[in-house]
Amino acid sequence: MNIRFSVRCRVIGIFLILSLLFTSLFSVTSLAAPSWPSDVSIQAEGGILIDADSGCVIYGKNIHETFYPASITKILTALLVIENCSLDDTVTFSYNAVHNVEPGSTSAGYNTGDQISVRQALYVMLLKSANEVANALAEHCAGSIEKFADMMNEKAASLGCTDSHFANPSGLNDENHYTTPYDFALIARAAFENPVFVEIDSTTYFELPPNGTNDESFTVYCGHKMLKKSSGLYYPGIIGGKTGYTTSAGNTLVTCAERDGLKLITVILNGHQTHYDDTKALLDFGFENFRSLSLSESGSGFSDPESDFDLTGSRAPLLSLEEGRTVTLPAGASLGDAETEISYDLPDSAPDGAAALVTYTYEDRVIGTAYLMGSSEVSVMQGSAADAAGASGSGSEGAGTEGLGGLIAGLRAAAEQTPSGLLLAVTGISLLILCLVVLIVRKFRKDRDAAERSLSQSMHRYRSEGRSGGNEGIYTDLSGSENSYFLNQTPRSRRKIRHRIFQKKG
Repeated sequence: MNIRFSVRCRVIGIFLILSLLFTSLFSVTSLAAPSWPSDVSIQAEGGILIDADSGCVIYGKNIHETFYPASITKILTALLVIENCSLDDTVTFSYNAVHNVEPGSTSAGYNTGDQISVRQALYVMLLKSANEVANALAEHCAGSIEKFADMMNEKAASLGCTDSHFANPSGLNDENHYTTPYDFALIARAAFENPVFVEIDSTTYFELPPNGTNDESFTVYCGHKMLKKSSGLYYPGIIGGKTGYTTSAGNTLVTCAERDGLKLITVILNGHQTHYDDTKALLDFGFENFRSLSLSESGSGFSDPESDFDLTGSRAPLLSLEEGRTVTLPAGASLGDAETEISYDLPDSAPDGAAALVTYTYEDRVIGTAYLMGSSEVSVMQGSAADAAGASGSGSEGAGTEGLGGLIAGLRAAAEQTPSGLLLAVTGISLLILCLVVLIVRKFRKDRDAAERSLSQSMHRYRSEGRSGGNEGIYTDLSGSENSYFLNQTPRSRRKIRHRIFQKKG
């Protein structure tokens, strides 16, 4: 058998076996990911269900169409007041605050000149939905209702709202006062992240001192029926929410609830007396079909990167994912079923020390984001400076060893992140094996060629010196085509042939 053909076959066989081995090792995680659940519907014209922690949109109906929000507007009003005023400040009701409301709209009975604290006013506004209280808070916070409306629009824009406009603090009918399910979900998410807002909004009743209409202290009760345990609509796990209604807006409802570490927010717009049924359907759907996963505890590959993961090309910083970040997954899915995208083009709101933004997607749906943070010992370079440093570092000495370590780390992270990353990892590992096999073959050929050259030189030296005896017979018997055959044999075969010739000559 031709020895070169045999070696090649053996090398190819080893490569195929190792490739099959690595493919089988990863095959367990390469099973098809479950589809995104979608078996739910609502009767309202617009609605949305989001994960309050990750911001993932789990379900949506007309989420970017505009609707009138009615009194759920007071959620944004409360958030702005909490962020800009002291809760112990005194609010004085002006004539404009008391009378700049629609006839017959909800009121708590305050008259011009009445005074209460900001804290008390927030309870009355959120639980009772009193419109004159919303006006009084707006005037106290910004000086006028018009200036407060400007603050509302600035705050909405800062939260990412792009299709909303607010004209008053109460939500009464105005053609320039509108929002979308998606935009108001962003507002509600920010509100339910504020502990003061949650404390007030989750209360079912609150007692107040006398005012211009009430000679004695009186109690206000929340209007959200899912908060009331005595109500047939009570929802276990509910945190808070806000109701709304006008003839133009229809029924509107915002609700936040949490179970088993999953916190959900629903927004219903232009409902038709089915807003509670729609809300319950969405919350049940979310809790039954989804789960929240902490990225810092998931072993995602980014949380514990290799020490040679180099951002600057000149040193090896340690990186970690931003603390407290989560992703939303179908109940039967794992993080490995999601895909990731890393962006180095960071927004102005990125925290100090952020090196990149990691976006997680599932079936083209964003399920969460997290910043990749450098440790306190790392000076993170961003933009063109980082690109220039990376370009200069790529040609430095020792890059081969560091590059191999970085490649292995990258392959491991990719394999843990996504099915497509898994394929990339298997392919990369196969290529590494192939490279090792090629190096082994080259080493074998180099040693073989060196042995041939040594033997040829030795033969030539013996011939030129005119040696006699048994050794001479080697060259006289192995000439021409026979000598070519001899040189094509392995060193071991050559020794056997020469030994037989010595015996023959002897």
